[in-house]
Amino acid sequence: MDGMVPAPDALVGKRFDVVISKMMGISRSAASALIDSGQVTLVGRTSDKAAKLALSDFIDFNLEKEHEHVEPIDNDMPLIYEDDDIVVVDKPVGVAAHASVGWTGPTVLGSLLARGVKITHYGAAGRQGIVSRLDVGTSGLMLVCKSELAYKEMRRQFSEHEVVKTYHAVVQGNLKEDKATIEAPIGRDKVSDFRFTVTPAGKEAITHWDVLERFGEATYVKVNLETGRTHQIRVHFSSIGHPLVGDPMYGANPKLSEITGLERQWLHAMKLEFRHPRTKVWTTVESNTPNDLRQALETLRERSSERKGHDNLP
Repeated sequence: MDGMVPAPDALVGKRFDVVISKMMGISRSAASALIDSGQVTLVGRTSDKAAKLALSDFIDFNLEKEHEHVEPIDNDMPLIYEDDDIVVVDKPVGVAAHASVGWTGPTVLGSLLARGVKITHYGAAGRQGIVSRLDVGTSGLMLVCKSELAYKEMRRQFSEHEVVKTYHAVVQGNLKEDKATIEAPIGRDKVSDFRFTVTPAGKEAITHWDVLERFGEATYVKVNLETGRTHQIRVHFSSIGHPLVGDPMYGANPKLSEITGLERQWLHAMKLEFRHPRTKVWTTVESNTPNDLRQALETLRERSSERKGHDNLP
């Protein structure tokens, strides 16, 4: 990684070595070594590792070759739909939408390009063609634009909430209603750089949900997002006391995660519905539940059945 990047808002005011550690996903001592060797500097001022990052700062990365990273490629990521304008992938867990500082795993964009899929050059550098994203720990459908026409139109459809995004999720506890809407603004958590939270200062966020199945200790739901804030589903359900199963960042019970065998949050982008950018035909693309999530569902069903059988004993 080379070049200058502006100071990340979430890290302003922190020590320079802490900033580099968080940005690159390396230890603080390794970050200090990069600063001391001049491979990472603050543009226009002394690059002391104890210097506090200012909002106006730019960070210059000039890393030696041994620090460069070759991104692994996911050759098995399914392409669910593809034409000259768009491609919809079924993103596996553990794959990021695009490259970012500190991420060393495969990405949707990098894997598509490496597999010969032509992507539009429209979009920010390193994020070409991407009009919506999924978390690394969330699997499911993600649309990437191949043509300039598609990028402009799909970006508009996503920003104006015309795309119907349907997720399946499993949340802890027994939801009282069979369907409801969570409407609460979401912003960055002041306590942690990488968490989000419900806050009056946040951006509008609206989540609709319907119960699909009840297990007593957990509830299987269908979720439709009216907005697309970072971690929206995870934050909203946590805010009403029902964090996603397998999501310790937002309050999940680690014991239930262990019981279900989950190593990530139970959340999958199941369906995308949109108007095709060129033909204007209403298009629906659907996914299937991944094996790890399906096995967790079966475990919850079995536990629910056992409890009901026990309760019915004379």
